[in-house]
Amino acid sequence: MNITQQMVMDALGMFAFLAVELTLLFLLISYGVGVLQSYIPPAKIQHILSSKNGKGYVVAALLGAITPFCSCSTIPFLKGLLRAQAGFGTMMVFLFASPLLNPIIIGLFAVTFGLHVTLLYFTVAMGVSVVAGFALEKLGFERYVRMEAYAEPESKGCGSSCGASAKPESKWRKIWRSTWKDFIQVLPYLLGGIAIGALIYGFMPTEFVAKVASEDNPFAIPVAAVIGIPLYIRAEAVIPLSAALAAKGMGLGAVMALIIGSAGASLTEVILLKSIFKNHLIGAFLVVIITMAISAGLLYQWLF
Repeated sequence: MNITQQMVMDALGMFAFLAVELTLLFLLISYGVGVLQSYIPPAKIQHILSSKNGKGYVVAALLGAITPFCSCSTIPFLKGLLRAQAGFGTMMVFLFASPLLNPIIIGLFAVTFGLHVTLLYFTVAMGVSVVAGFALEKLGFERYVRMEAYAEPESKGCGSSCGASAKPESKWRKIWRSTWKDFIQVLPYLLGGIAIGALIYGFMPTEFVAKVASEDNPFAIPVAAVIGIPLYIRAEAVIPLSAALAAKGMGLGAVMALIIGSAGASLTEVILLKSIFKNHLIGAFLVVIITMAISAGLLYQWLF
C-alpha cells in the first residue's frame, strides 16, 4: 500500500469512526439534556446561569470543567441551555470552557506536561472563557443567535385526530421524538464537518505540522493555533499527538496553541454551530478561541 492509499484509508477510517461516535454522543447527550429539563424547571436554570450576577459566569465555567464533552458534543447541551433561556453570556462561557477544561484533557495534560503547565493552561482557558462570555453579552452578540434555536422541535404525533381511544404519548417518547428531530436538523452539518475534518486528518502529516510550527519559526504559535481549528481531535488523542509533535521539533508554546485550537474549536463544531448561530457570532467564537490559543502559547514561552 503506497502513501496515498494509506492516507485515503486513514481519512475513511476517521470518517467512519467520527460518524458513529458523534452520532451516538449527540443522541445520548441530547436525550439526557431532555430528561434533565423534564425534572429541572427552566426558571431554575435561568436563576443558576443568570448573566445578571458574576456568580453565573463562574458556575458556567465550572460546569464546563466537570462535563467530559468534546467540542462537538457540547452542541446538544448548548441547545438545552438556549431553550431554558439561560443567560447568553454564561451560555457562551460554557461553550468555550467545556471542551477545553473537561477532566480528560486536564488529567492527560498533568501527566504529559506537568502540574505547572497544566495550571497555566487551566487559568488561561478559564479566565478567557469568562471574560469573553461577559464581553460578548455586553456587546450585544445575543442578537446573532438564530431564533429557531430557542424553539422546541414540533412533535408530529397524531394528537387529537387519533381519537379519544388513542393512548397518550409517554414523557420518554416525547423526549426521544424531540431528540431525533434535533439530530435530523443537524445531520447535514455533522456529516459535512466530519468529512472535511477526516480529509484534513488523513492528508495532513504530523511532520508538516511540526515543520511549519517549529521553534525556528517566529510565527509558530499563531500558525499552530490556526492549524488546530480545522482538526477534530479527540480529547484522548490531542495530548499524545501534541507530545509526538513536540518530539519532532514543535515548540511547546506552539503545542499549547495547537491543543487549544483543536480542542476548543473544530471545523465540525463550527459547521454545527451554523444551525444555531449567525456568521457574526461564529466569527466572534473563532476569534476568542484563536486569541486564547495564541495568548496561552506566548505566555508559556515567556514563563517557561
